Amino acid sequence: MFSKATANFVRHIDPEGSLIHVSRLNDSDKLVPMALVVKRNRMWFWQSPKYQPTDFTLSNLLQGDKVLSPDVSKTEFVTYEGTYRDKLSGKLDTEAGSVRATLEGHGTSKLQSCFGKLKKEELDVKKLLQDSSGRLIDMQQPLVQQLEKRADVLAVVKERILTANSFTVTQTKKEQCIFQGMLGLVGLMGSSFKVCVKDSNNIEADCDVSLEIPSGTVIAYSILELEIKKSGHFNICLQPGLMGGIEADSPESWPSFDSLDEVDGRCNGHKVPKKVPLGALQNGSQVMDLSPLAELPQLTRGVLFKRLQETLGDRTALSYMECLLEELCSGETLNMAKHKELSESQRKLLSAILDRAGTDSHAENTQCGIPSHLNAAHLLVSALEELPDPTLSLLSESSADFLEAFDTLMCMLKKSREPLSIQCLPVPLQDNQAFQCAEQLLSSTNVTLKRDSDRLWMEMGDEEGVLPLVLCLSIQGLSLLCKGQQ
Repeated sequence: MFSKATANFVRHIDPEGSLIHVSRLNDSDKLVPMALVVKRNRMWFWQSPKYQPTDFTLSNLLQGDKVLSPDVSKTEFVTYEGTYRDKLSGKLDTEAGSVRATLEGHGTSKLQSCFGKLKKEELDVKKLLQDSSGRLIDMQQPLVQQLEKRADVLAVVKERILTANSFTVTQTKKEQCIFQGMLGLVGLMGSSFKVCVKDSNNIEADCDVSLEIPSGTVIAYSILELEIKKSGHFNICLQPGLMGGIEADSPESWPSFDSLDEVDGRCNGHKVPKKVPLGALQNGSQVMDLSPLAELPQLTRGVLFKRLQETLGDRTALSYMECLLEELCSGETLNMAKHKELSESQRKLLSAILDRAGTDSHAENTQCGIPSHLNAAHLLVSALEELPDPTLSLLSESSADFLEAFDTLMCMLKKSREPLSIQCLPVPLQDNQAFQCAEQLLSSTNVTLKRDSDRLWMEMGDEEGVLPLVLCLSIQGLSLLCKGQQ
């Protein structure tokens, strides 16, 4: 709840700026001016980095006994109140062998955030530069030594947005689920005997939770990255877009200030070209392979497809699911008790993926021993997370046959440098309404789909960034999951 409320705040107040929303209430006390934050880059080049506050300030890292005292200015910011509503509905009817299941659900969700008056505290960077001039970082400090072993970046908190009074965050959920199942057991004891068990359940659940948050709670902040040399000398990256990092033993791994690009107006700490071709399905040595999803059992694919479509209506839930999958793909053991915020739908989605992991251990990624379908699921969710809200909304309402036809069309358009014959258009897309949906999907990622009486082609803008690529990956992954589900 708290993370979703702060994310909505940043998305509306500073959508293309430098503010970072506070995802955990427990981090608020750590985010003081000049506090140190670890910036961790992600697996796929289009992903925004993660930020992890620490218990240290820049002063704790410097050699010598003189303590740095930050000079902080305080100003009024804004008064903020927001209400967000989601409506979800869907039906899954699938059959695999003798098992048939129907799942139908409806739900509404409302999140209300009353932050009230907010104030801003900003670090005096000029004074910090003067006070820290000539000081060296202690390279033996435990935090620095731990970060040297990773490609993480240290940054200092430059400004923070905090509440002037206590406020409330209220979430109301109503869910209704109808389940009907039929299990047929054929050939019991070698005979033609057949047993059928029918069950029908109607489950309703209401949830109304309100959090009272104290005054002085940090809800957003911005940072300045640090460039740290092996000698202990350091620079504060003052210009927007400059990358920090800890100098490594090999020159090749030292990040270059010239290696940063912007995608959709957002700096994410990776070298990302402003225009990524749709055929770019490889990120360094990491192949973007979604094919293991097609090897999952049909019933499992159907459940994953359904749960993913439900999650597309809630960006915070989608981001949270991506974080959990990233943990699993990095080799960490998932502690479900640590993730109490998981909804029932998310738990079922994770369970479906993890159950398959236990029965398909031979299909592993040879680099780290992670099941290949788990990496593929993480790739799909990561691509979906990058898409804008209008695109996610369209995908959440798309049928299985439309997604498969759209994936076929995208594959043909990627392979051909010339306009396609209109006769090549997949049958489901020959319907005008379906074709308009395809146009809307591409348009939401700054790509125009055009046709005349004989030909069909795409026109891509100069600044569309990675959006067409991640849409292509998303469509491909969803199409693999929903094959045979019509």
